[in-house]
Amino acid sequence: MLPEVESWLRRRTSAAEDWPPHVLLAAKGSTRISVVLPARDEEATVGAIVAAVRTDLVERIPLVDEIVVVDSRSADRTAAVAAAAGAEVVAQDAVLPEHGRMSGKGEALWKSLAATSGDLIVFVDADLRGFSSSYVTGLLGPLLTDPSVGYVKGCYDRPLIDGDRRVEGGGGRVTELVARPLINLHWPLLAGVMQPLGGEYAGRRALLERLPFVTGYGVELGLLLDVYQDAGLDAIAQVDLGRRVHSHQSTEALGAMSGQIMLTAWSRLERHGRMIPLGAPATALTQFRRLADGHDARTSDVAVGERPPMIEIAGYASARSFSPGRG
Repeated sequence: MLPEVESWLRRRTSAAEDWPPHVLLAAKGSTRISVVLPARDEEATVGAIVAAVRTDLVERIPLVDEIVVVDSRSADRTAAVAAAAGAEVVAQDAVLPEHGRMSGKGEALWKSLAATSGDLIVFVDADLRGFSSSYVTGLLGPLLTDPSVGYVKGCYDRPLIDGDRRVEGGGGRVTELVARPLINLHWPLLAGVMQPLGGEYAGRRALLERLPFVTGYGVELGLLLDVYQDAGLDAIAQVDLGRRVHSHQSTEALGAMSGQIMLTAWSRLERHGRMIPLGAPATALTQFRRLADGHDARTSDVAVGERPPMIEIAGYASARSFSPGRG
């Protein structure tokens, strides 16, 4: 490990229990805090997450100012369940509609900048099981106590749950097989970031609104690399949140995700001046399934869409007065 990475790990890694809510409340001052959950068909889990944040960090300790669920065209009762639990719910396509519709988690996260008012924004995936509000307080700790920190990533143990079988450390397959090797090869100073693709992270609005957002699965990697390019390694911190349990996707779906991760890395290598490409990468991914009488080949497009920095969007300031509860 590079000495710079060892130094960063010592200085910029903490644990959720290092940041008790009453200490953060004393540090909060006039800072507004938003918690955002991008959600698509997550009626089974989104309510418990919202309720935990509202009970612990709005009612018991007034640390969080708003909880916003960005509903990404759910076909189930995600929006109703989230609202009943106490979140403000906004339909993804109702925010900045004049800029058209794109798809993917990153689109919901980008739209959330215009649908919230917080100076600090905490992003939490809506499919978590056994969620604890310490996820939120942990991510907020470095931001509220150190003005030089602009972006905080969560890290955790990720078991792979397959029916009744639990494999400790078996989660995060795309991280270990794709993202981590790419980062170590091309951005070695980021090698200490334990969960570069994790969906729990937080940042200062003043930083996030300067960054482009990949609209698909590459959003987490794109943000991490862009924060590093914009603000440097020391602007990044990470907090150990303990354990993260969520739904797992098929190997086929993980293949498509991996394609978007690789294309996102390609775009940043080019944009940040780390390579000179001789041609554009192909975006078609062909995958195979064995059938009784042979193989079925399926080809999908894993091209990476992208939104520009929100600060460049006309109407962004006025959009921030948009009330999710009335959307």
